[in-house]
Parts: sequence; C-alpha cells; structure tokens
Amino acid sequence: MIIVLRIQLIILVLFALGFAITKLGMYPPKTRADLTNLVLYVFLPCSIFSSFVNGAPPDMLIRGLTILLVSSGLQLLAFLLNKVLYLWIPPERQLILKYATMINNATFMGLPVLGAVYGPTAVLYGSIFLIPARIMMWTAGISMFTDDEKGNRVRKMLTHPCMLAVVAGVAYTFAPFRLPVFMSDAIGWLGETTRVIPMLTVGSIFSGVKLRQAVDKHNLYHSIIRLILLPAIMFGALILLKTDPLITGVAVLLTAMPSATVTAMFAEKYGKEMEFASKTVVVTTLLSIVTLPLIAAALTWLLPV
Repeated sequence: MIIVLRIQLIILVLFALGFAITKLGMYPPKTRADLTNLVLYVFLPCSIFSSFVNGAPPDMLIRGLTILLVSSGLQLLAFLLNKVLYLWIPPERQLILKYATMINNATFMGLPVLGAVYGPTAVLYGSIFLIPARIMMWTAGISMFTDDEKGNRVRKMLTHPCMLAVVAGVAYTFAPFRLPVFMSDAIGWLGETTRVIPMLTVGSIFSGVKLRQAVDKHNLYHSIIRLILLPAIMFGALILLKTDPLITGVAVLLTAMPSATVTAMFAEKYGKEMEFASKTVVVTTLLSIVTLPLIAAALTWLLPV
C-alpha cells in the first residue's frame, strides 16, 4: 500500500509542478502545444514500441492468452457501457468521459503497482493486458476526437505514428532478430519522457481552472464508474469463471487505475473540452489514492497468490 501511495504522490507532485510553472509563465500555451505534438508524434510512439521491446517474449504471449482475452473483454465492455452510461451528459463532455472509460493510466501507474504487489511475473502479464488497450487507444479512441469524414479518420488513424508503433511492436515481438542494445535503449529513453510531460501538461491545463469548480457531478459520476464499477465487474466475472488468482489480480488492479493523462492532451490537441478533461484526470487520480490501496489490499487478502 505504501508503494501504491508513493506512485500516486509522484503523479500529484508532477501535476503541481505543471500548475506552478504555468502560473509563473514558464510553460505558456505555445510551449505546451509544441510539447504535446512531440509527445503524440515522437515520445509516445517510442514508449509504445519500447514496451514491446522490453516486454513479454513470444512464449509469454502464448501463455498469456487468457489475460489477453480478459483485456479484450474489458475493452468490449467499456465500448458497450459507453453507449448507455453517459447519455444524460452534454455531448462535448461525453466523448471525454467515453475515452477515459476505455483508456486509463495503467501504463504509468499500473505496471509499477503490479510489480510491488505481485512481483515481476505480474508485470509481464500486465504488459500483455495492455495490448488491446493500446490498439483501442489508437483506433476507436483517436477517432472519437477527430471530426473528419470517415475515410479521412480511418486514414489518419492507420497512419498515426502511435498506431504504426503498435503494429511494429507486435511484429517485432515475433521477429527472428533483436535491435542493438544502444538502439533499444535510445528508444526507451525517449519513451520515458511520457512519464513526465503528460503530467506537467495536465497540471498546466488545470492552472486555468477555478479550483472550487474542479469537482462536479459529471467527473464524480465517471470516477465511480472508472474506479469502482469497472474493477467490481472485472472481479465478479473472473471469480465466476474461476480464473487463476494471479491473472485475476493483474486484471482487476489494472482496471482500477484512474483516467489516462493522455485524455487531456488529446482534448487540447483537437480542441475538445480540455479543462474538463484535465479536471477528470486530476479528480480520478486524487480519488484513486483511497480506492487503489484498498483494492490492492483486498485482492491480496481474498486471492493470495
């Protein structure tokens, strides 16, 4: 629980730093926009590809077929729930909440938490669990933010550097060769910047929001869905299916993560309710300080591995 809290506090420190440097005039909107482009078109693709380079080997992918199917089921569930859960919310906010329901902060927060709770094997399973989310992130996810004609949306989606990184990463996993160490390390270093810049960006966007208006009924409602409902459904389904305790723990913990910081970056990039997106990320992260340690403790008690 202490390690889980430490990771969350690191995120809050980065949020606060982004907030402060923006208030001091050191992180103006032009700089933020330029860095957002670098993240989306350079650093994030490197992070995605690096996760395949340093992630699970092919034999682990085969043994991890169960958790791959579980993760795919979660994406299908989120897609279906999005059809009904947010109908009462204004359309401009609906797309933010729908994306944040599909995609959470599992990559940054989830894998370190898995390592702390279950050890290195869980991290490998977690890498497999994230594959469907990455694919959804750059297919159905990105299409939610673009207003182009369907043909243009499909073309942009398929040619986006992050989508190409997913394809390249999957192909590399099964390739008969490995990159030189210096090259894989360079890609990894570039990818590591996605741990910091998105957090600073969310804090920066949040600096323009009145603090007393940060929490509203819309993001509170989403927080209940993101942090409680989805993990509860995942837990119940896997218990009924009598899934291996480790796979159940990995799936539930990764499902319980707060909304992805990239939600706010997409909203700013495509001109969609960026302040509300930033508030949603911050609110779910703050509330996860309470929910996530409790879920981790309950899992280790109910399902000892």
